[in-house]
Amino acid sequence: MTSESRKIRWGILGPGTIAKAFAGGVAHSHPGTLVAIGARNPGKSGLAENFPGARILDGYEALLADPNVDAVYISTPHPSHAEWAIKAAEAGKHVLCEKPMGLTAFEADAMIHAARKAGTFLGEAFMYRLHPQTAKLVELVRSGAIGEVRMVKSSFGFAMPDFMPEHRLYANDLAGGGILDVGGYPVSMARLIAGAALGKPFAEPDKVVGAAHLGQSGVDEWASALLHFPSGIVAEVSCGISLAQDNVLRILGTKGRRIEVTDFWYAAGREGGTGQIRIIRPGGEEVVEVREDRWLYAFEADAAGEAILAGKQEFAWPGMGWADSLGNLRVLDKWRAAIGLEYGIEKPERRVNTISGRRLRSGGTTIPKREIPGLPRPASCLALGFEDFRTFSSGMILLDAYFEAGGNVFDTAYIYGSGYTETLLGQWLKNRGVREQAVVIGKGAHTPLCYPDVIGKQLTQSLDRLQADHVDVYFMHRDDPDVPVDEFVDAMDREVRAGRIRGPFGGSNWTRERMDEAIAYAERTGKQKPGALSNNFSLAEMLVPIWPGCVTSSSDEWKAWLTARQMPNFAWSSQGRGFFTGRAGRDQRDNEELVRVWYSEKNFGRRDRAIELANRLGKSPIHVALAYVLAQPFPSVPLIGPRTLDELDDSLQALDIALSPDDIAWLDGGSDQHPARRTG
Repeated sequence: MTSESRKIRWGILGPGTIAKAFAGGVAHSHPGTLVAIGARNPGKSGLAENFPGARILDGYEALLADPNVDAVYISTPHPSHAEWAIKAAEAGKHVLCEKPMGLTAFEADAMIHAARKAGTFLGEAFMYRLHPQTAKLVELVRSGAIGEVRMVKSSFGFAMPDFMPEHRLYANDLAGGGILDVGGYPVSMARLIAGAALGKPFAEPDKVVGAAHLGQSGVDEWASALLHFPSGIVAEVSCGISLAQDNVLRILGTKGRRIEVTDFWYAAGREGGTGQIRIIRPGGEEVVEVREDRWLYAFEADAAGEAILAGKQEFAWPGMGWADSLGNLRVLDKWRAAIGLEYGIEKPERRVNTISGRRLRSGGTTIPKREIPGLPRPASCLALGFEDFRTFSSGMILLDAYFEAGGNVFDTAYIYGSGYTETLLGQWLKNRGVREQAVVIGKGAHTPLCYPDVIGKQLTQSLDRLQADHVDVYFMHRDDPDVPVDEFVDAMDREVRAGRIRGPFGGSNWTRERMDEAIAYAERTGKQKPGALSNNFSLAEMLVPIWPGCVTSSSDEWKAWLTARQMPNFAWSSQGRGFFTGRAGRDQRDNEELVRVWYSEKNFGRRDRAIELANRLGKSPIHVALAYVLAQPFPSVPLIGPRTLDELDDSLQALDIALSPDDIAWLDGGSDQHPARRTG
């Protein structure tokens, strides 16, 4: 059967009101047909009438297991979008998901990750984006019909009859409120118009500020936000579920003109009709009519079906592609953060499962483990840093994935995220019940509070945040050479004796001389001697400190010292902070940090050899750089800091590369022998 004659067999997961509208669209779709409904209550009255001709299956799992279903339209309440989209991708089903794709951009990213791995389609159902009226609106903006765009004003608000705590729009547990239900429409339109003004598919704001009224159930009943774009365009957007608004899109330009569209999300109407775009000038107005008889929801069904048949994994513009959906949700995330809206279901006590709705799994072997002297349990060969997250629901996605891959070493510090990194880890460890499987790194006494008496005080606060009575590894985050080293050793040894450090301690950004002095003092006095280090170590040698007080251990002298002492080093910036990516190059001078810290002919020689080896292995130079750190002749544990699941998976590719001592010497530049071993 050719792609021209093949029909995409749709199933609907969650047969609510919006699903009925989509079913009508599929009925008027060229490449699609509705074949099945997955319902939690298959005996509910009206299903057969609302979804004529579709088989009614008992439960969502039954729909995903049905071999006669190609694609799934997900129209469940917002909180379950991510779970079922991921499960659908794992089942090999293509997905069109109602907006918002996820509760946050982090959830959407996990959904995209699952689709990318499965090779399936994933799209967000902003139906208006596929309608010809939207294309016409973009055409008018690009043609300069109102001059240069300066401001966009857009609202989507309606008033429910009364506060109804059980209704999905007011239910906190169902992520109710206006921002997630309808706020995405004016935001997506503002981003579309700001992009059109620049000749781009969409644009991202560099500032988002918001305000809202949070009602009895804690959801936003009416809300407003200002978006500022780098081009200078300002957008005013508002939404509401308890406040009717004019729902007119206004685009203001420099020619004293504006474009207005009423209820732009309905375009020419749910079941076809004539849409109107009004161009208002000082001397009058022009009405541009867009006649379209086809049903509104048929356009998204067609676009999704055509993408699937063409082997595409996301919508073509002007549909919402993956980057577009992520950008839209990042704005909604900032809007919600500005008004302090975190749903109860996003908090640790309620987030007991992974993003795919399953319990956390132990025993992963993708990331191997090794023994580290002084630790009570094997430690994964890669340690995770995660200071970019500011909510439990966003951070748990990465923490879960790392742990399920076999990772168990977590890097924290007193100063990271003003303490939130420790709080997040403490919540996650307690929620998941895996503290006894984890290796927790704590750090304190960072400059300017680098004093012996600060160590215990900060550790008390750190342990409180971590909801724990000890850390497994402890580092002083900096050193103060003006303080006698014995005072630092004494302070850390006291914490060991108190049971609050139950493994090795040492220094982060300490010199060899101070480490030697500290070890010698401990040996003389019977104290626990420093047994670990956390300095920069990379295939590229740091030329000057990235930040004040930083120390690199990448020189030949350092390597000899680490090898002789068999000193574990938990290496930060182990991949050269972008030096082994396309961001760096001999002729690329736009990144001040890369140029200042890493640019030398010696480092570029190493980079050249990493590129050569990566090409032979079918990997990237950054994978070779990470494999180099892992293959050292002393215990070397790179700290990685992925922000997304894709970045985590990318880092794990380095584990496929086994480098021999000859390979290491060749990469360093100290040997003419080319790498002999490839992968393992």
